[in-house]
Amino acid sequence: MGDLGFDPAPGNPAAVLALTRKLTASAASLGEASRVVKALASHSSAWQGEAATAFRASLSQDLPRYLGSAHASVAEAARRLTEWHDTLVAHRALAARYAAEAAAATTEESLADARRLARELAAEHGAAARRVAHTLDSASDRLTPKEPGLLAATWHKIADDPGDALSNASAVLGAVAAGAALLCPPAGLAIGLVAGGLSLAALTTHLADPKFRKPLTDGFTKGEFDADFWKSSVTLLGDTAGAVPGLAAVASGAKAGTAAARAAMVAAPEASALSGLSAGAGAFRSTTWSTGLAVQEVENPLITWAVRTTDPTTRKAVGLVAPVAGGLTGVGGYLSDSDSIEQASTAADGARGVLDDAPSAGAKAANAWAAMRP
Repeated sequence: MGDLGFDPAPGNPAAVLALTRKLTASAASLGEASRVVKALASHSSAWQGEAATAFRASLSQDLPRYLGSAHASVAEAARRLTEWHDTLVAHRALAARYAAEAAAATTEESLADARRLARELAAEHGAAARRVAHTLDSASDRLTPKEPGLLAATWHKIADDPGDALSNASAVLGAVAAGAALLCPPAGLAIGLVAGGLSLAALTTHLADPKFRKPLTDGFTKGEFDADFWKSSVTLLGDTAGAVPGLAAVASGAKAGTAAARAAMVAAPEASALSGLSAGAGAFRSTTWSTGLAVQEVENPLITWAVRTTDPTTRKAVGLVAPVAGGLTGVGGYLSDSDSIEQASTAADGARGVLDDAPSAGAKAANAWAAMRP
């Protein structure tokens, strides 16, 4: 500014005012949208019926909160910009006054005074601009919801779909059990029994979930063989195949335990029922463990046939491929939300289920059944 040598209050009040008006209008629109969505999501009697139920089911629970937060943030930004507009107008008026005083100065002292006042105004103007910028940055941060971190996102997925979480945990433990069985069969069996229990829990959890059953029902009744149908089908196959070997070992133990308890009661009818239960529990434990160890050694008949000309070490190494692949797809679901990755995992799990899980589970169950028969 002329004789001042600088502009102590830079800015365009007209541009700020235009932006303020746009933000005010946006805040009003967001406020109305927030009100409407909250009303629709609140099961209002104003909208009932099948369409209303479907809409509310698909509506994200976070949407009303995000809209409310966006409305508050944009409205706050509009208020701050309005205040900044008023401050800018006042500061530019002062800057023009100091510039006029500098132009009219007849002495070095009066010119220095005008420039000193202008520098003080520049410092105040800069501080006010930084405060406004900080406020607008904070409003912008609140406007857009932050993406959760990996651990938070993983926990949300587990909480949202406990059945899948159990399936994935079973797949990971199944891979660990397969590896441990090569080095220490008892350790592999212990881990495998836990994995089987998780598969059984996943199976019951999935079957009890209407959202899981719906794609299967629609597929068989309406011919809707979409991605959800195949995902549910593959998951059901994996849960069932994972639970079968453990159930077979437990069933064998239960049969032996029942027989032992009855024999103990017949041999010593005067003894207490507790002695029969003790004998039954011991037989159940030992038979379940021995059957589990025997079942663990049963190989997938398809793989056995495919690598029949190789040595046992190679066959065991090949047998690890499918469990490890299952563990990787189980973990991979928590690392990405990509639909293409999910579809690839479903395809891989489907192939693994048909070529490894189902044949292995069938062969193991057959082995256990043969041991149970008199």
